[in-house]
Amino acid sequence: MEIILREAIDKLGQAGDVVKVKDGYARNYLLPRKKAYIATPGNLKVMAQEKARMLRREAAQREEAEKLREMLEAVEIRVERLAGDEGVLYGSVTNADVAEALEAQGYTVDKRKILLDEHIKRLGRYTIPIRLFTEVVAEITVSVDAEGGSEGTPEAQGSDEAASQETVSDGESG
Repeated sequence: MEIILREAIDKLGQAGDVVKVKDGYARNYLLPRKKAYIATPGNLKVMAQEKARMLRREAAQREEAEKLREMLEAVEIRVERLAGDEGVLYGSVTNADVAEALEAQGYTVDKRKILLDEHIKRLGRYTIPIRLFTEVVAEITVSVDAEGGSEGTPEAQGSDEAASQETVSDGESG
């Protein structure tokens, strides 16, 4: 089925492109979500008019994304997590955690635009790309630190041992 794209879709094309896709993909995904039109002569004329509007809108979005990239690249995010002695996290830092940390600093970024290949599972500094627009990618620095300083985990273990010793001594006296 031939369709006209209304917006840029990864690995398919840009807005205004006439592309051929499988019928099911067009009927079940692209058309219901208003991401495409069926390629008819009337729709081709409508799309030609819309294309000029889209180019202006895209230029404005690209300019806004460039400004946001400049601001984001100056930002360093600090995330604290519980970690073991060897720097391995209990849990992980995900793209949702990065988006939440960015929002806490006043930047709203959709978590799906954060291109984290796999979750961060160790302490350290990481450079994470964020796709703000089709060809605009910002790289932010994320510092993953141990919660409560580097001795957070052994202190917690020590307090558990102290609590269990108190329970034993109470049991003996009673």
